Amino acid sequence: MKIAFIAGAFLLLTTLVPGQQQALTGKQTPMGQSLLPTGQPTLPTLPPLSGQTTLPKHSPTPVLPGAAQMNRYLPLLTGKSIAIFANQGSVVGATHLVDTLLKRGIIIKKIFSPEHGFRGDADAGEQVSSLADPATRIPIISLYGSKNRPSAADLADVDIMLFDIQDVGVRFYTYISSLQKYIESAIENNKPLVILDRPDPNGSYVDGPVLDPKFKSFVGMQPVPIVYGMTIGEYARMLVGEKWLDSVQAEGQNSSGSGFRLIVIPCENYTHKSKYDLPVRPSPNLPNMQSVYLYPSLCLFEGTAISLGRGTNKPFQQFGAPSFPKDLYHFTPIPVTGAKNPPLLNQVCYGYDLSKIDVPQETGYQLSLKWLISAYQLFPDKDHFFLSEGKFFNKLAGNDVLQQQLKQGKTEEEIRKSWEPALSNFKKIRKKYLLYAD
Repeated sequence: MKIAFIAGAFLLLTTLVPGQQQALTGKQTPMGQSLLPTGQPTLPTLPPLSGQTTLPKHSPTPVLPGAAQMNRYLPLLTGKSIAIFANQGSVVGATHLVDTLLKRGIIIKKIFSPEHGFRGDADAGEQVSSLADPATRIPIISLYGSKNRPSAADLADVDIMLFDIQDVGVRFYTYISSLQKYIESAIENNKPLVILDRPDPNGSYVDGPVLDPKFKSFVGMQPVPIVYGMTIGEYARMLVGEKWLDSVQAEGQNSSGSGFRLIVIPCENYTHKSKYDLPVRPSPNLPNMQSVYLYPSLCLFEGTAISLGRGTNKPFQQFGAPSFPKDLYHFTPIPVTGAKNPPLLNQVCYGYDLSKIDVPQETGYQLSLKWLISAYQLFPDKDHFFLSEGKFFNKLAGNDVLQQQLKQGKTEEEIRKSWEPALSNFKKIRKKYLLYAD
């Protein structure tokens, strides 16, 4: 089994061809705008909000993701049949990677897509049907739900597997679970895997409880903290290097003569302290950078009776409930693209607007529990604060301890102490696989 990191030999950025067609994906749009191609029917979409926050300054030299380092990986793909795992965030400049590769004569046999689908407009957890792109007839195969990895039949006519997904560096964001299944399939089917790395917008810190394997699920498959401070390429190296893959595939890692190789095409001009504004929203309910920065702290509300703004123009930037005091800020979830049936649909929720706060100043570059603790204290019917007896909350937390700590009235400081020594131990593992300076 081989892990390769391609750097240094190819440094020039391939220039995009002017006027490239975007037959497959339609126009790619920046954060805060609709992602759907012109003419595709949609549910009503609320106006975007530009949430801003103060983070490390932009590098004087622009950060270039792996997909932009085309002369580092085009020689690997030329003359080969490839499969690509991609979605709406897989762009090179303003053009989708699939269109860019087709323009350069690369043979694409299959497109695989994660949660939210290839176009990134499906609800969280929604099953997405596989289909063929009408313009190119390339099959688009969903790998979310009952089928979460490519089959041998899917890869029978494929020479190289490619992965290009923008992650947000949070354990319960399911793209890293899809990454693991994709790697396992590559190993099992003896295929080289090329990962086009992208910056981690939450990559400047590592925090949260490390997952207890008893609570393994698709929203948390490995013993990592909620915020793990790694790019998708670094995380892939850790999965393989630590042999954290399923047992059948783990045996394949040591097979002599295996055709599997992991090749990571790195970002340029990037460190874990770099500020990088995502050019396209990574999923329907992370519409801007404010939501991306708040996501690690607010997503735990998904396992509670509290709304975090799905079905509004501020998802993951506010939280509230109908039973909170009526003199608070309020919002009402309604059906929108990416949240067709949001929690607390059409109910007025009273709570707090976080869309304008300075996230680092409020959290100190840490996962913050203060909003979760405050909501639990404020919620009148504490027996029904956690949904489904807290089962999904425990999956998000990665343990059943945090729920008990909230019920016991523990302070954030007391809770944070319980994350050690597992958190420090993970940081030691993480360091072995970093490609970029902390």
